[in-house]
Amino acid sequence: SSQGKNELRFADWMAALPGSIHRTPLTNLAIPGSHDSFSFYIDEASPVGPEQPETVQNFVSVFGTVAKKLMRKWLATQTMNFTSQLGAGIRYFDLRISTKPRDPDNELYFAHGLFSAKVKEGLEEINAFLADHPKEVVFLDFNHFYGMQKYHHEKLVQMLKDTYGNKMCPAIFAHEVSLQYLWEKEHQVLVFYHSPVALEVPFLWPGQMMPAPWANTTDPEKLIQFLQASITERRKKGSFFISQVVLTPKASTVVKGVASGLRETITER
Repeated sequence: SSQGKNELRFADWMAALPGSIHRTPLTNLAIPGSHDSFSFYIDEASPVGPEQPETVQNFVSVFGTVAKKLMRKWLATQTMNFTSQLGAGIRYFDLRISTKPRDPDNELYFAHGLFSAKVKEGLEEINAFLADHPKEVVFLDFNHFYGMQKYHHEKLVQMLKDTYGNKMCPAIFAHEVSLQYLWEKEHQVLVFYHSPVALEVPFLWPGQMMPAPWANTTDPEKLIQFLQASITERRKKGSFFISQVVLTPKASTVVKGVASGLRETITER
């Protein structure tokens, strides 16, 4: 079917690019990404994340499961899991990591207000796709860490080693990274790590190599103006960069549409 052909093309769009682009620095390509990439799954049975303000903690302590169901409508920014996102062409993932209070297993989880899946499971899902699509490259952006001590970072670094091994591209000058370079080295993963830990590990790219200015507005016109101004400025800096084409609800937006959620109040704008 034509739909099947489209899915195939999106799943291997990097491999299908014309030869003239193979040596173009990846900093010069527009690469689709997702926001809070893991939030297709929000565990309503989980505790509230440690990054949430006291007002949210109190709201949940009073209203319990009902409060978490309402929160989920505002926390889930994706409907597709990692495999489906990759099949649709997504290559950049926005990842936020947290420990869980009073967790006897000391696991690491994706988190956005409430907890999502275990990090290990998500990384393995992405790796399974890469094994089937050897010319596709992903950007894993670990940009928020909650409740993490030094040994948690060590655990995450080891998890990355165990999952991706030599698929990870060591940090070099951004303009040197092209598809041709990565294919020759058999690298498929660039890991950006917004923590000083990145300076100690060769395969972690420092967070400043993937800046993500945030418009923080509910107004589409202001968002477009912000994006146009920032893309011009950031192209001069020789790093990767993110254009966050997302509207952000204010507290008043949430209060007015508390039962409707993010999709109904923000997405269609």
